[in-house]
Amino acid sequence: MREIQFREALREAMTEEMRRDPKVYLMGEEVAEYNGAYKVSQGMLDEFGPERVIDTPIAELGFAGIGVGSAINGLRPIIEFMTFNFSLVAIDQVINSAAKVMSMSGGQYSCPIVFRGPTGNAGMLSSQHSQNFENWFANTSGLKVVVPSNPYDAKGLLKSCIRDNDPVIFMESELMYGDKGQVPEEEYLIPIGQANIVREGNDVTIVSFGKIMKVALAAADELAKNGVSAEVIDLRSVRPIDYATIINSVKKTNRCVIVEEAWPLAAISSELTYNIQRNAFDYLDAPVVRVNSMDLPLPYAPTLIEAILPNVKRTLQAVETVMYKK
Repeated sequence: MREIQFREALREAMTEEMRRDPKVYLMGEEVAEYNGAYKVSQGMLDEFGPERVIDTPIAELGFAGIGVGSAINGLRPIIEFMTFNFSLVAIDQVINSAAKVMSMSGGQYSCPIVFRGPTGNAGMLSSQHSQNFENWFANTSGLKVVVPSNPYDAKGLLKSCIRDNDPVIFMESELMYGDKGQVPEEEYLIPIGQANIVREGNDVTIVSFGKIMKVALAAADELAKNGVSAEVIDLRSVRPIDYATIINSVKKTNRCVIVEEAWPLAAISSELTYNIQRNAFDYLDAPVVRVNSMDLPLPYAPTLIEAILPNVKRTLQAVETVMYKK
């Protein structure tokens, strides 16, 4: 099996789906002539031409609206936001149009559209370019929200999202575009809403998603050195959430730590904590512990970024807490 970059996996997913279905097209800032701000769409303009790989002005509300309208009328657009921080300009189209048209039309219209782009911290980009909105969008009925953590999942999930008849938020990370992983050359799909047990264990369940899976797996490696067996679960999508996989794991390990980049209030980890105590309370040997970003806008200084974001040290401390070792 060959090894390719995260950006290449995304490109292959879009390219294969555009070859398969002429209704699929890509639109966004710098996706065509510049080959994508992060070179995700490199070469796609040459293959598909300017009618299917479309550069836009810096006008997220406008081109998101065009995408929604075209989806309602039978096309299958992929709308790229240069960062989901900029999606706030277009959030009316995402929330009040794309997410609601199926319900408001009594099922007469669907909106098969994918909004994709990077989310969260990407280094020294400060407060306005470092936010996580997974929990915002996941709070919206009518949307699906997918957050892959590796090239294999990125390709299989994006292909499923493009084929889905509901609007999907597909959230990546600038810090993962260069990550390499094994990806089959033959076609495959990964179902939306199916979590992945990345590492099996018996002593504690660690749940995460997106690029913070790196933190979860690194913490599991450190725990293993001290004889602690951690089961690590990658959610893959945060709407829908695969509650069953998490609950079954907690019933086995009796302890749970959730690691998430978003702020703590009303986070995905809040929802998971509620669901675990609701459905696995009698199996818990300790309260669920969450590791989130600290509750303040992300600063510019790298030392402060490191202190604020979830990291291996804080994750290990959380595991020590649920195992009563501190």
